[in-house]
Order: sequence, then structure tokens, then C-alpha cells
Amino acid sequence: MKIEMTEDQALVLSDWMSRVLHREDLSALVDDRAVWSALLKINGSLETQLSVIFDPTYSDQLNAARERLISQLGEFGEH
Repeated sequence: MKIEMTEDQALVLSDWMSRVLHREDLSALVDDRAVWSALLKINGSLETQLSVIFDPTYSDQLNAARERLISQLGEFGEH
């Protein structure tokens, strides 16, 4: 299986997964232990393909990617 996404999407998803993957409340949400296999595979793939995570300007690039993606969403996801 192949999933395609933009570099902005990959960067934002990688950052999010790094922040939440090992949180206890995520463990409570993932009610099927087998799902961890897919989550860990996706996270590992993102981390090995995104060289920007080692760039000194990572935070700036991440914020810019977030802004671009949010602008494309329009009103979707607003509260």
C-alpha cells in the first residue's frame, strides 16, 4: 500500500505523531493493540524521509507548513 501526501502534510503529521504517540491518553484511545503496528510504521517512515526535522529552521518550516495547510482547509475543523 502507498499513501501519498505533500511535504507539508508529512511534516505536520510527523510532528503531531512525535508529540502524541507515547501519551497515556492515546493508549487509552487506541483500543486495538494491532493498530500500534501501523502507527509505529507510519511514524518511522515519516521520520526517516523528512530530513527537515534535523534542520535548524525546523520550527519555522513547521509553522509555515501549518499555516499553508490551514489556509487550504477553509472553515473545516473550526469550532
